[in-house]
Amino acid sequence: MYKLFYSPGACSLAVHILLEEIGDPYTLEEISVKKGRTQSPEYLTVNPKGRVPALLAEGHLLTEAPAILVYLALTHPEKLLLPNDPMNHFRCLEWLNWLTSTVHSVGYGQYWRPQRFIGNQAQYAAVSAKGKENILDSYRYIEQQVKGRTWSVGESYSCVDPFLLVFYIWGNLIGVRMRTEFPAWSLLTDRVVERRPVQRALDQEGLPRWICVDPVSSTLASIAGKFSV
Repeated sequence: MYKLFYSPGACSLAVHILLEEIGDPYTLEEISVKKGRTQSPEYLTVNPKGRVPALLAEGHLLTEAPAILVYLALTHPEKLLLPNDPMNHFRCLEWLNWLTSTVHSVGYGQYWRPQRFIGNQAQYAAVSAKGKENILDSYRYIEQQVKGRTWSVGESYSCVDPFLLVFYIWGNLIGVRMRTEFPAWSLLTDRVVERRPVQRALDQEGLPRWICVDPVSSTLASIAGKFSV
């Protein structure tokens, strides 16, 4: 049995989706970023990094979303969540590394956590603004990469697609009109959200499916407290 430490709407959502995809028993423990639980003494004894996701598997703790996604895919080869074709296999790793190191750590790190990049609080707004520029640059790259494709890698659904869903949702959260600006990525997102495992993970985290569409600011504000990214 697996145990996933997650925070609603965080990058742990991609791992949650893969757990639903593979169908093995698992339990969940919410470690809300928004409520500061990732820095609690109790959680730091589990994961000293103070981040989610973290996965207990076979008596071992795994951290970092790309590592966990690849682990789950490789240990369930029948699900074809990591392609057998060598180039597409490594294309998945390329996506996972870039999404984590550039889109998440740099773009969203600057936008949401400018204090990680500069000590002068007076410069936080400038760092956040640059973070949003970096996010949009990355999103334009994603749009070009998925244009004309059914899935992000190869000809079938892979562990990259639920990870891309996380960043699509985040785009909506920060006010990007994803449907208008990124139509190819929006079509990919629709295909991902049609999957029952994805819907189950969203429901379990209390995330309404319309957040994957293009929420208006008034409805988004009504559930903002659920998100902890």
